[in-house]
Amino acid sequence: MGGFAILRNPSVNRLPSAMPTKPGPDNRRPQPKAAHDDHTDAWEEDGEQEPEFKPLTREQAQQWRAGQPELSLWRLVGVQVLVGLVSGALAWLLTQRASVGWSVLYGAAAVAVPSALMAYGLTSSALARLLAGVAQAAFAGFLLWEGIKILLAVAMLWSAPKVVPDLNWPGLLVGLVLALKVYWFGFWFQIRRPK
Repeated sequence: MGGFAILRNPSVNRLPSAMPTKPGPDNRRPQPKAAHDDHTDAWEEDGEQEPEFKPLTREQAQQWRAGQPELSLWRLVGVQVLVGLVSGALAWLLTQRASVGWSVLYGAAAVAVPSALMAYGLTSSALARLLAGVAQAAFAGFLLWEGIKILLAVAMLWSAPKVVPDLNWPGLLVGLVLALKVYWFGFWFQIRRPK
């Protein structure tokens, strides 16, 4: 109610007497600056200018690539297999049930086997050698192998109850998650490695 009363109050709606009622040449209001102008003024005030983009030469690009750590797809697949084997053995030892150990191992295999197929497709296949020089074709090849990897992983998970006798679903999920986490550990290890 109070807000409505203020709007209806005629004394509030009046302009102060010091404010001009008609804009003229001498009494124009200053126009606000655009946001871009303020940003530009800030650069000019500091005396700094935006650095110009300068492309790298071929030698500089090769030197930059040599300094970057290389992440091997095959090393990641090997670590996934190792994690699967170790986690399967630990699950069997902790639970004293072979079905849990096989379930964990199969969950890790549902990640490692499709990853190995994708690594082969991207690095060693005839298609990879054919498309090596063309960036767009290489990207299309990556999408193709990623799709094959996903389909194979889904097919392996779908057939898990038929392949693993007395399947333990929590064990399968543990193996699956542990093998998937290898990607993050590999990435973390690569960025933490001294150059």
